[in-house]
Order: sequence, then structure tokens, then C-alpha cells
Amino acid sequence: MTILVTDRGFAPEDWTHGFATLGTANDVAALDVPSDTDPDTIALSPALQMIRVDFPAFSDGRGFTIARQLRLRGYKGRLRAKGHVIADQYAMARRSGFDEVEISDDLARRQPEAQWQARADWRAHDYQARLRG
Repeated sequence: MTILVTDRGFAPEDWTHGFATLGTANDVAALDVPSDTDPDTIALSPALQMIRVDFPAFSDGRGFTIARQLRLRGYKGRLRAKGHVIADQYAMARRSGFDEVEISDDLARRQPEAQWQARADWRAHDYQARLRG
């Protein structure tokens, strides 16, 4: 089972349409993207409502680059990080363009909601905010 992490805290999975793999079709509602994907190869069709980017290890930051590039290309749909994202990375995930993070029940037990919520005010804790403060 999975848990979604948002700025409001933990939430149950709410996406029921499934995910297509990259390269299977152009007009899909949701797409699973591996961490080694070139963001320029992702077709941003009007039908695409969600992109889920895999994080195979918490030390693999390529997903943050994919999210940023998709937002710069104009993608406005849901963008989800999936896999080994830890609470300390939540603010970076939000800053790079992710709307939510999908974690396992096991990770949720090891890093409870309070740890994620401590990073939910991600706009106030960036480098520029500290300089302005």
C-alpha cells in the first residue's frame, strides 16, 4: 500500500486510473517515468493528467531535474515523486515542481507525518527567503 504526502500531510492514494509506461502510447491519462528519462522525450499531450517520476534511491536526484524540466516545458498537471524520497527531501521535491510524494507504508512508519509536515512550509525555508529575512 502507498501513502501520499502533500503540504497538508498524509493522505490515501486517490488516483484510480492506473499508469502507462513511457513509450506505450501518446494519449494516456497518467505516465510512469523512470529516473533516467530525458524529460524532452516525454510527450505532453492534453490528455496527460499525471506524471509519476521514480526515485530508485534517496541519493538519486535525477527525478528533481525531470520535474523542473517538465514544469519549464509548461506541464501543469499533477506531478508525483515515487519511491525512495525521504522527509528531508520534501522541500526540494516541492521546489522542483512536484505536487506530492508517494511513499510506502514502511517509510511512513520510519518517518511519521510530523517529520514531513516540518518541511511542508517549503517556500519559507529556501535560500532566498533566508536572505530576505
